[in-house]
Amino acid sequence: MEDIAGFLGSHPPFDAVDADELARLAAVTETEVTPRGKAIFAQGAGPVESVWMVRSGSVEVIHDGRVLDLLGPGELFGQGSMISGLPTGFEARAAQDTVCYRIPADVIRPLLARPDVLQFVARSIVNRTVPAAALPEEQVRVATLIRTPPLLCQGTEPIREAARRMTEEGASAALVPLPGSFGIVTDRDLRRRVIVPGLSPDAPVSSIMTAPAFTVTADRLGGDVLLDMLERNVHHIPVLSAAGQVLGVVDDGDLVAAEGRKPLLLRRAIALAESPAELATAAAGLNPVIIALHDARVTAEQVTAVRSVVLDALTRRLVELAVRDAGPPPVPFTWFALGSLARREAAPSSDVDSALAWDGTVPGDAAGYFGRVTRAVDEGLRACGISPDVHGASAANPIFARSRASWRRAARSLSEDPTQDKALILVSVLADSRPVWSSGGDTAGGLWEGQPTPELLRLLARFALSFRPPTGFLRDFVVEHSGERRGQLDLKHGGMIPIVDLARWAGMAAGMASASTRERLRAAEAAGTMDSAEAQTLTEAFGFIFSLRLDHQVEQLRRGSVPDDFIDPKTLNPLARSYLREAFRAVASVQANLSAELSLGVRWG
Repeated sequence: MEDIAGFLGSHPPFDAVDADELARLAAVTETEVTPRGKAIFAQGAGPVESVWMVRSGSVEVIHDGRVLDLLGPGELFGQGSMISGLPTGFEARAAQDTVCYRIPADVIRPLLARPDVLQFVARSIVNRTVPAAALPEEQVRVATLIRTPPLLCQGTEPIREAARRMTEEGASAALVPLPGSFGIVTDRDLRRRVIVPGLSPDAPVSSIMTAPAFTVTADRLGGDVLLDMLERNVHHIPVLSAAGQVLGVVDDGDLVAAEGRKPLLLRRAIALAESPAELATAAAGLNPVIIALHDARVTAEQVTAVRSVVLDALTRRLVELAVRDAGPPPVPFTWFALGSLARREAAPSSDVDSALAWDGTVPGDAAGYFGRVTRAVDEGLRACGISPDVHGASAANPIFARSRASWRRAARSLSEDPTQDKALILVSVLADSRPVWSSGGDTAGGLWEGQPTPELLRLLARFALSFRPPTGFLRDFVVEHSGERRGQLDLKHGGMIPIVDLARWAGMAAGMASASTRERLRAAEAAGTMDSAEAQTLTEAFGFIFSLRLDHQVEQLRRGSVPDDFIDPKTLNPLARSYLREAFRAVASVQANLSAELSLGVRWG
């Protein structure tokens, strides 16, 4: 009873209630245990004659089949139906094994006479009607998403004791302090490493922990931490202060209350696939996830970053299956993502560019081995509805499969003589590269190495002027004048590529090769290789055009059409047309300034 009163009194609105009233509440409060996936009450039920507070676990708020919110310990639900006397407007379903306190309506109604309690309950009802995605977690600092203090235990502590403490405190993870880092033990570790293998519960907790745990700082955005989870296939991440003190642990439920969970499930399905056919089945869920994230108002750059991480996982698993079937590689090798995928900007229309690099000298039959592996990956991607690069930038093309030494020689040759045929295109390929999988486990560093020469930077700057935004001469855009694209605007070549090329030039000049467009612009601004106002202008233009492009492609996915980059400006509302025109003009202005500098020999003279 004291435990119930203490818990209620530590959370609003009951934190404003005195001890005697808390004791009366606790005396009639029932404890309900609900298994994962079971409804606590259905949408349209009632009106309910109780309110519930989550004690441990979590509860999904579901409206018409869509998850709107995820409630954790200390959060109240059911009050709207109880007060209004109307049926429930949503389903409350246990997202995991959950314990709730159920408080009868006739006990809580008298508390509503108190202004502070009524204000809290009214505010909670209003806020609950707004989907959680309206205030997306990716815009929130991760420190604000921590629900409970960290549970710490010593590495010598028995697993049995750690499990007991995790259960008592409603924690899904425990941290083990280590010199300079932490180990982590999750509820999944207990199931997978103790219960299934039959490890003694008296063994030290250090025998099942993962160390060192991947950690993030408190100022990181929730969306970025979600991408870390997706990329590393983990569900819990400790959060540290600037001084290195652990503040708590966030899990996927903290970061994504609704649609954002789906990429984690998709990522898991990909990792478990045992054949290309199973991968194709899992990959069928990718486009619905993109549509759901877009509808949940996740930013365009976060959506495409999620798509890129899932494509990484898909490619990684295809390579693993191909190697399993082909046998051990003759030499260690690494698979690289190229282009928009490497920048983590892969839109639904983007194909998959790739390259392969092997270590050392390969024996004579190695070409046949790598040919089998790369063809299997390309065929697997096609079976998943993902197109390898139509222009041949694929590891299945012998030009893009070579030794690391050969890639280094190519980069050095291109830097020393950037006037050779297609040099700038190849530099762009090398700069936009990121390792995805390695037979040796080391996936650090892209294909571009070293600092570009002044001559290469000058030519990269000129290359960034190759595509010009279609600003027209007066008020209208320049559109296609003939063919099937008549009257349409190419957002990729007219808007995206000019900014990507400018960012690549400025980023490489700042010493940053492989990175996203936004990261390159930030680095260029910090290093002074691009004027601060111009960097900000390009960043804002990139964000708007990127969002418009994704809006267009999501609607095509919804209709079952093949996504493309062509829009009819007449279909845009006047405000969007105005913004797009200003974005194009801003990019053109930056290009004009750069062209003037080049003609005067500024920075390269």
